[in-house]
Amino acid sequence: MPSDVVRVIYQKYDGSAHRDYPARRLAEDDLGVWLGVTAGTSSIYHGRPSVEQIPFVLLVPHHAWWTGMFNPPPRTSEVYCDIASPARWEGDDTVHLVDLDLDVVRRRATGRVELRDEDEFAEHRVRYGYPPDVVAEAEVAARWLLGALGDGTEPFATSYRKWLALVV
Repeated sequence: MPSDVVRVIYQKYDGSAHRDYPARRLAEDDLGVWLGVTAGTSSIYHGRPSVEQIPFVLLVPHHAWWTGMFNPPPRTSEVYCDIASPARWEGDDTVHLVDLDLDVVRRRATGRVELRDEDEFAEHRVRYGYPPDVVAEAEVAARWLLGALGDGTEPFATSYRKWLALVV
């Protein structure tokens, strides 16, 4: 039986800390593992203690180069996808991801889909020496997400709502 609590650990490509927080395993389906984080959850952000102010649901796909964070109001991003390495699971209770800087976001008020942090990606690509295959996978994932967040592709249309309802 999988653990009810999963530790989510994001690092940067050089191994430095990015985010670290506990999440509750909500479900696993063909899309991936759905994790819920409630408001008040203690976390680490860029190596510093933090507390989550707004709940969210994280989808960790089985074999994709992204994760999806689904947010309720008042967060301005309805969906926030990090371009990241495919998940590496340590047992059932810890998932490791490498954040690759690029983000694809759908704005709640307008439905506008944006690619963010291209400058950070370009800088870190050089600084950390991202291999060509990592760059290619990150760029392919970002292009796919730009379309999927805007065209009704699941899980970005409605399927996440039942999981989000469990944490708000």
